[in-house]
Amino acid sequence: MDILKSPAVSGLRRMFILVSPNESSFENVEDVPDYVDQAVPYFASLIILEWLVLYGTGKTTPRLNDSLGSLSNGLLSLLHGLLFRSTELAAYVWFYQRFNFVTLPWDSPWTWLLCLLGVDLAYYWVHRFGHEVNFMWAGHQTHHSSEDYNLTTALRQSIMHRYANWVFYLPLALFLPPSIFLVHTQFNLVYQFWVHTETISRLGPLEWVLSTPSHHRVHHGRNPYCIDKNYGGVFIIWDRLFGTFEAERRDEKVVYGLIHNIDTWEPIYAQLHHLVHIIKSVWSMKGVSNKLSVLWKGPGWAPGKPRLGINAEIPEVKSKTKKYDVNISWGRTVYIWVHYLIILLVWHQALSHNKLKMATLVMSTNIGFIIFSLFVFGSMYDRRKYADLAEVFRCLAIVLSWSILPPTLPAAMFWFYLASVSIWSLVILYGLVNRGSSVAHKKTS
Repeated sequence: MDILKSPAVSGLRRMFILVSPNESSFENVEDVPDYVDQAVPYFASLIILEWLVLYGTGKTTPRLNDSLGSLSNGLLSLLHGLLFRSTELAAYVWFYQRFNFVTLPWDSPWTWLLCLLGVDLAYYWVHRFGHEVNFMWAGHQTHHSSEDYNLTTALRQSIMHRYANWVFYLPLALFLPPSIFLVHTQFNLVYQFWVHTETISRLGPLEWVLSTPSHHRVHHGRNPYCIDKNYGGVFIIWDRLFGTFEAERRDEKVVYGLIHNIDTWEPIYAQLHHLVHIIKSVWSMKGVSNKLSVLWKGPGWAPGKPRLGINAEIPEVKSKTKKYDVNISWGRTVYIWVHYLIILLVWHQALSHNKLKMATLVMSTNIGFIIFSLFVFGSMYDRRKYADLAEVFRCLAIVLSWSILPPTLPAAMFWFYLASVSIWSLVILYGLVNRGSSVAHKKTS
């Protein structure tokens, strides 16, 4: 009997890679389910469970502003999929169809094991280059921009990094079928979700082989000993082999974030600020060699200066380092989260289910609205001066589009957004009146 068709192995496949009960094969890419999509409810459940565990044990719970920043960046990273296919998969299939020279059977256990190791090794180098090559760090730095470390941090992903990742996986296309590659790239991504937590300590002998929360906490640290360490996705063996492994120290608390933190919850800035810095540096740098070095060398490189993270001095950090924070009322907090959840659960889901039917211009307009919404939510948490007015325009755009175009939203949503316009118009008016009264009082006194 074929071992892969035995009841025991079929059961294990369903348990560990979430194979649907009616799944017949993985011979074609079309046969592979969207495991990341299927995992989202589990992600949400674990985020809630982590919060309950931290609260129940008297530890600091995730900050709502930081969590929104992570989730907003995560949503931004998904918008690409509404218009385009996966860059990694499309490039892999194209390369496989033209240059594959060994056809390994998709249903062989050895093919699956080889792909597991191959994808994770490729990911190690993707990840390492993402830290040690400046133009790739421009994308990956978003993931490290949180000063907190919890399961929402795992969802803080880049909109740009995928456009360079695909190159590292192409050698696998010489011999590994695209369908199995797709399964393992998804598994690699899903696996890494759970390592973003402080609620799990060390895991004994597993620490020698697997990437664990302890290892990944080091990777996210900005302590000098943490910089450019522990790149492994599923396995930590690559770091041990290539000299980038560092164990978590018991006598030094890991401090999270970037060496120079961005101090904002606004996701557009979190995504693009380092790219803007690179462009400015290339423009101002003298000499072609120096301009290219800005792109290819490390994030802290400058003429006559070693690459930050290898030979340069990293600033010391203290465990009591004050995190960026802005106090806002609970009313504003509830408002932001209600509107964010509408964007996530109603808007994005509706676009996902209708992306094959929707005209490109209509889809692009809706994506633009989501991006603007996330920008406004972050700005409201930052208490930017323009945030309240931007929120009026955001909600007003929905009210006007619902009034002018054929209705696409339930009537309840129309009245909800109209009420939001009224609320923030009154808030702005109240602020202007108060400011005018304050100025008049100063003049008379």
